Amino acid sequence: MSEFVQNVRLWFGPERLRGDGGTPDYRFSLANERTFLAWLRTALALIGGGFAVDQFLPDLRWGWRVGLALALLAAGVLCALRAINHMVRCERAMRRGEDLPVSRFPAVLSLVIAVVAVAMVVVVLFGWAG
Repeated sequence: MSEFVQNVRLWFGPERLRGDGGTPDYRFSLANERTFLAWLRTALALIGGGFAVDQFLPDLRWGWRVGLALALLAAGVLCALRAINHMVRCERAMRRGEDLPVSRFPAVLSLVIAVVAVAMVVVVLFGWAG
């Protein structure tokens, strides 16, 4: 838990990373930043999808509509938080000359999105109205 708290502190104080190890090749730091931005685009798309489900499917049963919308919104929030945490962890590993951290988060996010997509297919095929 203390490593997580340390990482959260680095989210808001990235200058602290400079004192941790050596400076990596700037191309790797820029690639890390591009990956971070890609995760943020994914988070924004999930959040937008959550709002779209809620706003544009008024005929869908309330429980289904809210459930699907909240699943997409929660996935977007988790994706955004995971993006910054992963970026900081990767930058720290590069500065220390360590292997980059691995994560199960992409697999979990993929499964959540797949479950929501299957639920949406069911809704489209059977047209469950409220």
